[in-house]
Amino acid sequence: MNPGSGKGGPSVDELTAAAEALEVEVHVLAENQDLGELARGTEADVLGMAGGDGSLGTVAAAAIERDVPFVCVPWGTRNHFASDIGLDSSEPLAALTAFREGHERRVDVGRVGERVFLNNVSLGIYARLVHRRERRRRRREIFARLRAIVISLRERRFTERFVVDGVPVRASAVLVANNEYRVDLLSLGKRDRIDEGVLATYCSRGLRRLRWTERTGKEVRIETRSDRVRAAIDGEPTLLDTPVELRVESGALRLLVPPHGSEELASGTRENES
Repeated sequence: MNPGSGKGGPSVDELTAAAEALEVEVHVLAENQDLGELARGTEADVLGMAGGDGSLGTVAAAAIERDVPFVCVPWGTRNHFASDIGLDSSEPLAALTAFREGHERRVDVGRVGERVFLNNVSLGIYARLVHRRERRRRRREIFARLRAIVISLRERRFTERFVVDGVPVRASAVLVANNEYRVDLLSLGKRDRIDEGVLATYCSRGLRRLRWTERTGKEVRIETRSDRVRAAIDGEPTLLDTPVELRVESGALRLLVPPHGSEELASGTRENES
């Protein structure tokens, strides 16, 4: 459990009590603890994470490495992954029932290099804004979000040069997603499935009136002019060496979902038949 998450939801104590009532062992992450190391080092036969998408991806990677089921407890700010797999992000306590009564589904993950991502990897203007947000968060600046919006409007003409799978592209942002998003003129929406075994690459021009182009495949290679590029992986800022190599791993994650969510998930994931 990431105590820095859970804004507006149940408290750490409430979530802990609900988990322990199901005989689930809880570890509250302390400052400077390595989440991935903790998840890989435990002997638990199921791994779960209560936190945001970045934390979920770290523990999901450990679950794949150890070949154990994974439980998603939506307890972050946006909870994109939880929403796309059919969970009610407003009820994180309900997700805990997956530990005892869950149905196992196989879903895909993406990898950039060896790092797992559940949602997407972005380059360009969005990644720049995520990096600025993180710097300001560390400085405890109250108006970081507002300033990011102002910056985005000021930089609405901003584009960069990329080479995507050998094709030169000039774009405001390049986003590579674990399976396809619904796309309209102004935004990317939800994913209907996370088990089709594809990466979807979206290149956008502009910010106020977005124009998206899309392609799909099993692997993506992105080149830039620099040796390192700012990126956001599931909304978390990072620097990546270039060229950036991404791939999809079909059915790699053994996802446990609550009984009440099995019907919603049935159309978007495939059940483990083992």
